Amino acid sequence: MTATVPNWKKPRFAAICVALGFMTGSLTVAKPAIEITTPMPPPAWALAQWALIDSNAEAAYVAGDKYVDVRGWMRITPNWGAMDGPDDVTETYRDLPILYMLGGPPEILALYKKIWEGHLDQFTEAREPLVAAAKDGMFYREFCPQLDWEHTGEGMAPWYWYGLARPQDRQYLIRARRYAGFYMNEDPEAPNYDPEKKIIRSLFNGSRGPLLTPATEYHWGGNPRPRHDPRPGQPPRTARWTRMGYTVNLSGDHPQNMLATNLAMTAYMLTGEEKYRNWILEYVDAWVDRAARNGGNLPSNIGLDGSIGGEWDGKWWGGVYGWNFRPKSADGSDNPGNNYVMRGARVGFGIAFMLTGDRKYVNTLRAQIENMYAAQKVIDGRLMVPHKYGDDGWYAYIDNSARRGGNVNFWSLPELTDIYTWTLEEADLPRVAEEPWVRYLKGEDPNFPMEAMAYDLDVIRRQVQKLREDSRTPDTRQAPHMPVVTSVSSLHNLMLGANDPGSGGNVVHAQVRYFDAGERRPGLPRGVGALVEKVRPGGVTVVLVNTNPVESREIVVQTGAYAEHDAVSVTVDGKRIEVGDSKFTVRLDAGAGSRLSIQMKRYVNQPTFAFPWDRSGSGGF
Repeated sequence: MTATVPNWKKPRFAAICVALGFMTGSLTVAKPAIEITTPMPPPAWALAQWALIDSNAEAAYVAGDKYVDVRGWMRITPNWGAMDGPDDVTETYRDLPILYMLGGPPEILALYKKIWEGHLDQFTEAREPLVAAAKDGMFYREFCPQLDWEHTGEGMAPWYWYGLARPQDRQYLIRARRYAGFYMNEDPEAPNYDPEKKIIRSLFNGSRGPLLTPATEYHWGGNPRPRHDPRPGQPPRTARWTRMGYTVNLSGDHPQNMLATNLAMTAYMLTGEEKYRNWILEYVDAWVDRAARNGGNLPSNIGLDGSIGGEWDGKWWGGVYGWNFRPKSADGSDNPGNNYVMRGARVGFGIAFMLTGDRKYVNTLRAQIENMYAAQKVIDGRLMVPHKYGDDGWYAYIDNSARRGGNVNFWSLPELTDIYTWTLEEADLPRVAEEPWVRYLKGEDPNFPMEAMAYDLDVIRRQVQKLREDSRTPDTRQAPHMPVVTSVSSLHNLMLGANDPGSGGNVVHAQVRYFDAGERRPGLPRGVGALVEKVRPGGVTVVLVNTNPVESREIVVQTGAYAEHDAVSVTVDGKRIEVGDSKFTVRLDAGAGSRLSIQMKRYVNQPTFAFPWDRSGSGGF
């Protein structure tokens, strides 16, 4: 199956490739270190991988044709706020850089670039007069002027992953420096960070700085336009913000703000400049210290004076998006809601761990989860774990073993899988042992690859059907109601050995990634399958196969999405090849394949976006 390029892209394909700087032709990175000549019949999983990549691309083209105009603007009415703001535009297309990084066609990255540039223009021109930060544009300096990182992080996710696809983009570097500068006090208009207290000064922050006055319903929901209100007789949409407790003091820091560390991480992986790394570690270390002083619990509010719970009467669990946000219902029953504390923690501690290899960051995340499990209860025969904390202690118990389609659902703790795959400590295994991907890695679920990819294909089918049934006009269409037509979770698991990074703006914690040595671009050569079979403390096992029976293929295998790991050696067909680098080259004969056992040292190199042919060594800590 080959993805069809829509007609509106074909005439401009050559120009798009030139503009993006793609190189074509067969260019060899280095003499192949490993030759694989053993014939291997094309496995079903390898064919399914390319069917899934192609189907994702096909669906993205269909969505682009329906929702994106010639300027790259979305055919919607731009709105401000947490329900239907600009983050919902890019979240809809978040997987496109990942698809290209895995081997998808250049057109998929061109579509992403078109949408990204278009949405910057579209929302810079859009105004919300009821919100001071957005009255002159919903974007300022090509960034959200003032909002929470639950939403800003979702909007930025594909931008972070674009660095895996094309870090040479000069405009990308300029923006990375600017965006990081908003949080490092390099921009006088954005004094978001207090370097003395080591806090980001408000839950609402951005290119116009922190919001230090109480939020109104308009800060969260924008203008209550009539078409957005519910059915007659119900309160206006904006009333929900007051009713649910959003319109209060947002001053002070929150773990969610650790999502901002990926701005500095992006700048660091592009430049290697220590100031970005230093800022990340300074800020995350402050959270490590606060959790340690608070019995292992991450406070959900740090006052402007730096004290735990300083803006909420000393209650460490207080505040908007706090541990007690959306408290118990009026009838006394639990209101589970969402856990807004852990998303930023997952990203911030994971980034700091990637930068240092220091397990104190993992242990801080682990200690928080241990506290939650220490309060577990058996309810109706099921082991339930609390996700909230209030004046009366832990509450909002949820079955944390629940899984959906092989993925951890939003209310469960994806951090459990992160912790296990980061450290591979057996003590962490029991809590994720029933997750299908982990069971597969332990050799207990050989059907997982095909079932997981079938699930993703079905998601695409259902979402494209939803798209085709959408008969609304731009005047009535809002960004959150556009379906996310791509689905790549299984490809993260199977091709990269990575836990799905989620939609909140995370880095990709991968065991391996691949580059097409012949085309000198990210991703596998077309028709080459890659299956991560095992992940163990000493390394990883990967099957590589060339399903093309006519042409050979040359691949660069990199250990880590950002070359943060080293390959000590590779054993293939009984032969051990010494590597001692974060990359090695494999030449696959036509129709050939084999199993590679890669001995690795994890988190020993500083992460970088640089492609293998653009760096000479591995550079440890």
